[in-house]
Amino acid sequence: MREPEYAAFYRKKFTEARHHHHKRALVLTARKLVRMVFTLLSEGQIYRPRRLG
Repeated sequence: MREPEYAAFYRKKFTEARHHHHKRALVLTARKLVRMVFTLLSEGQIYRPRRLG
């Protein structure tokens, strides 16, 4: 993953899941991404990743 925010979210969800760690973390991370894209499209905004440093 290139975005640190999503990598951190995935790691958190992976460690929280009791069963099917990878599948659960992947689904929750994808759901978060879809919600972000839907919100940006519905508000007519352009996504700009945060600059590190």
